[in-house]
Amino acid sequence: MKHCIVIGGGIIGLSTAYYLQKEGHQVTVIDKSDFSSGASHVNAGYITPSHFISLAAPGMISKGIKWMFNSASPFYVKPRLDIDFFKWSLAFKRAATAAKVEKSIPVIKDINLLSRDLYEELKTTNDFNFHYERKGLMMYYQTEKVGEEEWKVGQRGIEEGLQVENLSLEGIKKIEPKVDLNVKGAVYFHSDAHMTPTDFMADMLSYLKSKGVQIVANEEVKDIVVTNDTITQVITNKENYKADEVVMAAGSWSPLLTKKLGIKIPIQAGKGYRINVARETNISIPAILCEAKVAVTPMTGFTRFAGTMEVGGINHDINPVRVNAIANAAQNYYKGLEITSEEKANAACGLRPCSPDGLPYIGKSSKCKNLTIAAGHAMMGWSLGPATGKLVSEIISNKKTSLDLAPFHPDRKL
Repeated sequence: MKHCIVIGGGIIGLSTAYYLQKEGHQVTVIDKSDFSSGASHVNAGYITPSHFISLAAPGMISKGIKWMFNSASPFYVKPRLDIDFFKWSLAFKRAATAAKVEKSIPVIKDINLLSRDLYEELKTTNDFNFHYERKGLMMYYQTEKVGEEEWKVGQRGIEEGLQVENLSLEGIKKIEPKVDLNVKGAVYFHSDAHMTPTDFMADMLSYLKSKGVQIVANEEVKDIVVTNDTITQVITNKENYKADEVVMAAGSWSPLLTKKLGIKIPIQAGKGYRINVARETNISIPAILCEAKVAVTPMTGFTRFAGTMEVGGINHDINPVRVNAIANAAQNYYKGLEITSEEKANAACGLRPCSPDGLPYIGKSSKCKNLTIAAGHAMMGWSLGPATGKLVSEIISNKKTSLDLAPFHPDRKL
């Protein structure tokens, strides 16, 4: 048995703590918040085998340049003089090739399928009571051009063994009869599932406490002491901690902490927003509004509209222009839906840690013997929580890993 410190209390950190304690390890989770905020609480709650195309896809650079001048665009990169951002942008450009994206497709699909299976395994235990439904995901489109693009992805999904349908508006109405949609059609991925993130996070936190996992809230890691390539102390603003193994699962803050160890993991924070509508919308199937890049999820007691990727450094400033863009898109696709000014005023945001090549970092860095990195999941953090936690526990327990970890290696060339 090892004493493991997990830095970060989001979906990745808590999932890691879960599988580590299952392996018999003593676990401490440290987070600078109170475990009730951040990207793990404001995301769309998707488990997404359908999202096998990397964010660093061909064409994203030219789109990003065009969108850079529109703060309401789905993918907004805020220009700034920052060496880490500059290096990340160059790595993103190198990753955005057809060959690299093609190579990553089965990797992204397989880790998503593993994670979906693990969520369903968790659901079958008597330990949890979280909301989980496997109704698939609709990719709604309003133009023929986008419809053709989405169906190409759908056909690629079929090649990968996923069940995908190309639906007309009439076909959609048979599955989603209670909403009036302003769309031409949809590509329907049957592979996907959805959840209510806050339900799961509270459930998991309660479970971990009951199993003796030490949950340390409102403590910020200030320094990490290394002796002979081994972490000997984790120093917060309140305490000094010692452990046999340390897991870096601090999301967008991870590179700031690994820098203290001389380890550079290129990550940029991508801000996403959500609006909750706590009244009946009659929406029963999760959907992505393709042209607007807005996600729609029916959750426990409300419908969530989430979206945008704003790469602009670490901050939690709410940009009303981007909130309005989400609301306007929702009202444009769903006829008769009205999102109130109060609902928009209650919007929240979270920071998603984006690697340049669209793959998370999971594994040990060669520069530190007892550090395992689990960060950089971008928009798939929720989807990949259990899989990442399972893989980290296998690494630390010296077991054969469920997946080949080479594509996720923290030291990989970008």
